Amino acid sequence: MQPNALLDALLAEAGMSHAGLAAYVNQAGRSRGLALRYEHTAVARWLKGQRPRGQVPDLICEVIGGRLRRPLTLDDAGFGLPGQPADPHGRGGTVPLSGFVDRAAALWRCDGNGRQPLDAGALTGTPAVMPVWEWENPPEDADVSREGPTRVGPEHVEILKAARAHYELMYRRAGGVATRDRVVRFLGTETAPMLRGSYSDGLGRSLHRAGGSLVAVAGICAYDSDAHGLAQRYFHQALRLAKASGDRGLGAYVIALIVNQCLHLREFRQAVAFAEAALRAAGPHTTPALAADLYAMQAKAYAQLGDTTAALACICKAEAAAERIRPGTEPDETGYVQPGLVNVQVAEALLGLGDLRAAREQASAAVGTPAHDRGRVHRLAMLCEIQLRQGEADQAVASAAEMAERAKGMESLRLRDRLRAVREQLLTSGCSGAEGAAELIDGALRVPL
Repeated sequence: MQPNALLDALLAEAGMSHAGLAAYVNQAGRSRGLALRYEHTAVARWLKGQRPRGQVPDLICEVIGGRLRRPLTLDDAGFGLPGQPADPHGRGGTVPLSGFVDRAAALWRCDGNGRQPLDAGALTGTPAVMPVWEWENPPEDADVSREGPTRVGPEHVEILKAARAHYELMYRRAGGVATRDRVVRFLGTETAPMLRGSYSDGLGRSLHRAGGSLVAVAGICAYDSDAHGLAQRYFHQALRLAKASGDRGLGAYVIALIVNQCLHLREFRQAVAFAEAALRAAGPHTTPALAADLYAMQAKAYAQLGDTTAALACICKAEAAAERIRPGTEPDETGYVQPGLVNVQVAEALLGLGDLRAAREQASAAVGTPAHDRGRVHRLAMLCEIQLRQGEADQAVASAAEMAERAKGMESLRLRDRLRAVREQLLTSGCSGAEGAAELIDGALRVPL
């Protein structure tokens, strides 16, 4: 029995207590000739996943819908047909946009409350593919205007943009583990009421764009926290909001995040297919930075699949796109494609192809380019691995030492993966200075997250 996240979120939105809902349901039942005697304990059972009998689910929808001044279906309140539960994760699908927002808000509330059962593991097969297919294909949202309890203006869109910039910077400096709770709480307390407010179609598209970009950051933080199922759900939400905004470039950016996760999960064929969908559907809306990243990730996937020709072709496309990047012309979302990022991506692809010399050139170029600490840790880890393979022990130890120093203070399971991998490679190599560098890495890993 799964907790009823949708009902929980609706109660919070309506400002109703458990005892209050029980009393109103009893009153509504009397108007239908029913002698109901529910108390707060019954509501607690409903929130835990128990489905009340008879007409009671309809009464619950009537009571809460009256308070919220909008009609609610059984699916909206988490009381769909047995065996066909409503999706509490807000992935979208055929759910109307207004219903999608309610489901998304339910996820934000539950995640913000620390209810870990929501992360049921990464989706595979059709459930993993459908959100991308639905983003790419019709129908489009003809009108996203909405009537709600509060007026939404351009200032609210600016708040969401500022929040995204704030949390992205926090993520880069402190890691996703430290940032995730904060961004999720913001989504639940600030973003959800905005999306449920009153706005025109034009303003609504800007609002959904800003909201989708912020939700994507929540997905990045969940991914960085090893909550892969939850990260997918946030990415799928961001993709649905991107579609409502009408901004194909934003959708392609979200798919790039999904592709990166696919690579980590070793879903290489899916990574290739998703990257191709983003490039195809966004077309001229794909900026040079985003195209460079998508092609570089495709190259890594092809290298792992053993397709040398396709990998090299994608490397050429990634490098050509990177040369077209012009500062000040990219949207905020693609700011992560900093100078040197494509180099380290290409280095990883070349390493997968077994070309150590070319991989070393690319990794050295990446490390020689300024980057924020998080990006530099990944670049140094790649360079260290290549140096060890080439027998350059002293250089590898120096790279590992700087990597460990840069990683201090960051709460990121992805970075910890890189640190542990480098530590193992150092100790396996038996090179001079390996144990000292391993101790530095142990120091960075000592504080539990």
